[in-house]
Amino acid sequence: MSSEQECIHLGYCPYKDTPGGPPAGQLVRQTMAYVLAGGRGTRLGRLTDWRAKPAVPFGGKFRIIDFTLSNCVNSGIRRVAIATQYKAQSLIRHIQRGWSFLDGRFNEYIELLPAQQRVTADWYKGTADAVFQNLDLLRRQAPRYVLVLAGDHVYKMDYGKMLAEHAARQADMTVGCVEVPVDEAARQLGVMAVDDDFRVVGFQEKPAAPASIPGRPDTALGSMGIYVFNAEFLYEQLIRDADERKSSHDFGHDLIPYLIDRGYRVNAHRLADSCVHVEEGPPYWRDVGTVDAYWQANLELTRVSPPLDLYDESWPIWTYQEQLPPAKFIFDDDGRRGAAIDSMVSGGCIVSGSTVKRSLLFSSVRINSYCTVEDTVILPQVDVGRHCVLNRVVVDKYCKIPPGLRAGVDPEEDRKRFHVTEKGVTLITPDMLGQVVHHLR
Repeated sequence: MSSEQECIHLGYCPYKDTPGGPPAGQLVRQTMAYVLAGGRGTRLGRLTDWRAKPAVPFGGKFRIIDFTLSNCVNSGIRRVAIATQYKAQSLIRHIQRGWSFLDGRFNEYIELLPAQQRVTADWYKGTADAVFQNLDLLRRQAPRYVLVLAGDHVYKMDYGKMLAEHAARQADMTVGCVEVPVDEAARQLGVMAVDDDFRVVGFQEKPAAPASIPGRPDTALGSMGIYVFNAEFLYEQLIRDADERKSSHDFGHDLIPYLIDRGYRVNAHRLADSCVHVEEGPPYWRDVGTVDAYWQANLELTRVSPPLDLYDESWPIWTYQEQLPPAKFIFDDDGRRGAAIDSMVSGGCIVSGSTVKRSLLFSSVRINSYCTVEDTVILPQVDVGRHCVLNRVVVDKYCKIPPGLRAGVDPEEDRKRFHVTEKGVTLITPDMLGQVVHHLR
């Protein structure tokens, strides 16, 4: 069975052909995905002291990059390159362990591209430069289309639909966009100004007065950091941009404005047209770039009807699967009852005579007796000592919470030892506890 037949057989290519364009299955076979996964994610603070943002754990058992890679595989795109740079060892190890199932005999692969100074003596200077420095590797694969992706967002998207729209509209470049309220766009995103046909006519980076969608004055189109290029066109533009001394060599800051100003056909593709299985509400897309956003996005998964469905078998999120025993809850005495309510508890966890409410426990977390854990996200391999209280807390991997510690109760006390966000979420890492961790994060 070929890779395409296998993909269709398993039900991971739900998109249909777009009128006026080539067959969608043909498009994904002609496409190579290039994932930008080298960023630190400084707004996540101490969570990225020892790992790149795409390697940060999310959703109980995944890493953030798993969502982008799963979208590729589920869309039928089986040629993927991942550009890494900042503290990439944990990311590299995760990719090697969890994403080695593609079959090279069918020209399927996920290839890691660490910054190697292949072209110059510089590290990657911007998103466009990260692609330019590996231009020879791209050309060797001879794709017709190149799909450039950010590896640090959480969402489910069928890239085949975006490719089909790009081909049908004969665009030079297509930008993936999410619809957001105008005031949110001003604070967080690059904004696309479009005409009635969703052709991009302007680009603004976190503007004070964002351009709105025609006919919808309260809604703007924010860039998702997802781009489709005709391959030869991309190569030409990267070479041209590399010679521009004043360029920061970034897709958003440099390439997009240049192409718009010179009349190239830049198309805006809405996530609403390619999101996967969103039954209610707006399409799901999260930039978990701050501790507050990270905490909130994780806890959203504990709701009765979460905005992101991790139980959808037709669009699974693939990851490295650890061999762990089932979660365990022990003791049923008054004042010492092991229970988790409105929570997600991963494999290998033991909740021993403590109460967990509205929280998310990653793999191999141990909650010892007489603890109260509420509205808290605990990353893998954490041990919480007896008589602890954790409320609105994010606990990093490998922390050993000492007995009796109270966090999220008194913000002023927390600020003396930990990091407290603007919205009152407390972040605890091993370094803050004075604990030395020799493991990769």
